[in-house]
Amino acid sequence: MANPFTYLELHSTDTARAKSFYTELFGWKSKDTAVPGFGAYTEIQMEEGPGAGLMAQQEPGGRSAWLAYIKVPKLDETVARAQKLGASVLVPRTEIKDVGWFVILADPTGARVGVFEQKR
Repeated sequence: MANPFTYLELHSTDTARAKSFYTELFGWKSKDTAVPGFGAYTEIQMEEGPGAGLMAQQEPGGRSAWLAYIKVPKLDETVARAQKLGASVLVPRTEIKDVGWFVILADPTGARVGVFEQKR
């Protein structure tokens, strides 16, 4: 499939409670990584499917929600096309060191999605 869903991320208002819930419910393993200037990021280690992570909700007053990321070959072109089609940029191009870049969009109906370009 072109442009597959590649990563799922839970933005939680209570990361400890969410991590406990999902690890107990599904038996998922997790690994916390300290991110300077950000806090802790939890990688969820599953045996199959796209990768996943857990982080604190960054939007003041925002609710806990899952965010799906779609892998694209050219991030800037995808974002420009999305905006032309009515999307809004919620989080501008951001680098994940040694991994790639992402942008979080709101589609014309308000649904949020991440687009991700992997470093080559």
